[in-house]
Amino acid sequence: MMRVFVTGATGWVGSAVVSELIAAGHQVLGLCRSPAKAAELAAAGAEAVEGSLQDLQGLRRAAQSADGVIHLAFDHDFSRFAQNGADETVAIEALGASLEGSERPLVVASGVALLAPGTVSTERSPARPELAALPRNPEAALLRLRARGVRGAAVRLAPTVHGHGDHGFVPRIIALAREKGVSPYLGDGANRWPAVHRLDAARLFRLALEQGADSGPFHAVADEGVPFRHIAQVIGARLGVPTRSIAAEEAPAHFGWMAQFVGLDCPSSSDRTRALLGWTPTQPDLLADLDHPAYFAA
Repeated sequence: MMRVFVTGATGWVGSAVVSELIAAGHQVLGLCRSPAKAAELAAAGAEAVEGSLQDLQGLRRAAQSADGVIHLAFDHDFSRFAQNGADETVAIEALGASLEGSERPLVVASGVALLAPGTVSTERSPARPELAALPRNPEAALLRLRARGVRGAAVRLAPTVHGHGDHGFVPRIIALAREKGVSPYLGDGANRWPAVHRLDAARLFRLALEQGADSGPFHAVADEGVPFRHIAQVIGARLGVPTRSIAAEEAPAHFGWMAQFVGLDCPSSSDRTRALLGWTPTQPDLLADLDHPAYFAA
């Protein structure tokens, strides 16, 4: 049994990770930002640590009291994305400093979307370089800590982490299709989105913490690449609206800020993750999960 500090403990993935850890017999300290969220954690059987990624002293104190750390927190306010990315980097460094010189592991959430666009990325694909245009890069921060001897692994999440209650890309795409009366895809719609169910992702974070801190990165990917056209077709059928192709230059008018993501072609493999950790996704795949009334409640 481990005492695990989890940042982002009440988030979409984090809440599933907390439940997964507790079910496996671990004790959980969960970072949260309000008394209401602290009550949620207490009800789940975790100990709440109220604070934020800016509270470096609190992060260090919680990490020092734990046998391992899973970092999932991030402020997705796009109006201050650069600052949020910088805050996250400093927070990861603070967590790592508390673990340095010990065998206690740090598992950090990252992503597969921009590793190797247009080709199938693998766990052997190098981490994305640090770029001014993309100021969030938790894996780069982790690699610097590993160079100092911190035991750590990145879990690279698929861009679509689905499940009932999802509030990510797919629900936004559904809302736009409902609002505009059409479910479009770009060009031939063959660009591929990898995906994973949140419960399968949560189990992978636990396995990475328990047995994989020296063997990462790992890929939280169940569907290697779902053609976006198929996603659009399920949405169109469920809403009773037409599905059609649009040109790339039409995408901003329909998708707004999401246009840059809708056309991504970023298939990803998790073969090495499955072999090393014995991780086998058991939850519904993206299209099966999406073809359910829960995704279409008005």
